[in-house]
Amino acid sequence: MSILGKIYRSLFGDATARNGVGPAQYEASTQRASNNKAAVSPDLASWEEFYPTLIGAGTIGTLAASPSMQKAAASLIERLESDNYVEFLKRFYAEGAAQAGADWKYADITTALLAAATLARPANYLEIGVRRGRSMAAVASVRPEIDIVGFDLWMEDYGGMPNPGPDFVRDEMRRLGHQGKLELISGDSHATVPEYFRRHPQAFFDLITVDGDHTDQGARLDLRDVLPRLAIGGVIVFDDIASRGAPFLRDAWNQYVGTDSRFSCWEFDELGFGIALAVRKH
Repeated sequence: MSILGKIYRSLFGDATARNGVGPAQYEASTQRASNNKAAVSPDLASWEEFYPTLIGAGTIGTLAASPSMQKAAASLIERLESDNYVEFLKRFYAEGAAQAGADWKYADITTALLAAATLARPANYLEIGVRRGRSMAAVASVRPEIDIVGFDLWMEDYGGMPNPGPDFVRDEMRRLGHQGKLELISGDSHATVPEYFRRHPQAFFDLITVDGDHTDQGARLDLRDVLPRLAIGGVIVFDDIASRGAPFLRDAWNQYVGTDSRFSCWEFDELGFGIALAVRKH
């Protein structure tokens, strides 16, 4: 175990006995997000250790809950093939804006990813829980050249709605004008994600979304597997922290991210299913 891993365990204990999932292990890393860092001249480079990132979670969260991102999200879903949930979102965005105007504060996974892609300007993106590709489309709509790796089981009729699979997602991304690499990996993320990192031991990501397995242990496993591969200055987005059907998701987020000083964190849980995001500071 790395020194940082030992420190983490001394502070937060061994979670294995409680929920079957141990804490994420981090190796010391100098890997930094491509664009979320200060550009300094060589004579000031020594200060970069103290200010390794330029954009924090609060800045991204403020934008995520703003009218500009709500409008951007509404515009995006108009470009995607619709389903019942997309139709609901269209009405929800419109009614919120009509009733509260510029004072309406609302964020969800789509606005959060639009904001993260806008401010952190990621060069690569990993997503667990692709489904129809709406979250992936949000990132690609802002960063069309971004390289993307997505993991999903593509379970039939997931959530009571059609779940047409990776070919559908590829078509949606082409329609949006995505120009970067797109790798969609089918299977259980608890097997496919660790296998991906075994095959790509130097892979770090500027932006990661975890919105896959919604069981207690499953969500913790996904977080544990991806957090060590989030670049310094990178952003992680975690959905459904206010879900009434899965209240343990907030606990998983707090255990792995919210209580970890390596991250600056932001949450929105006033409306909807709730969303959390964090920036890795060091």
